[in-house]
Amino acid sequence: MKLAVTYENGQIFQHFGHTEEFKVYTIEEGKITESHILSSEGQGHGALATLLQEEGIDTLICGGIGAGAQNALAQAGIKLYGGVQGEADAAVADLLAGKLAYDPAVHCNHHGEGHGHSCGGHGHGGEGCGHHGHGPHGMGR
Repeated sequence: MKLAVTYENGQIFQHFGHTEEFKVYTIEEGKITESHILSSEGQGHGALATLLQEEGIDTLICGGIGAGAQNALAQAGIKLYGGVQGEADAAVADLLAGKLAYDPAVHCNHHGEGHGHSCGGHGHGGEGCGHHGHGPHGMGR
């Protein structure tokens, strides 16, 4: 299995569409055999699913994620564990132990459902969607 986690400073980054890095883990016989950092190279949202697919990823752990990105991951055959917080390495260990706390109904907007956006509308002034002060659209380069 090849697993990716949205990644920033050892933690699970909380907005899939704006993640700048993934930590990629190779899992063999229930153990991590290798890990490395994969840059998103400034790509966002739907393009990230293609990037992960090209890297051979079959499982993703992330925080918030919009419906469009969820659909792109599903079409790429990538299993999603969303709504996860905390340390990336700990989340992977929990997944391997069968005790990962995740939200199967995760949405990008952290304050309720029904807004009808999939986090693709960048004119929402930083509400929800986990911008967390990383500059415009999380691209603090």
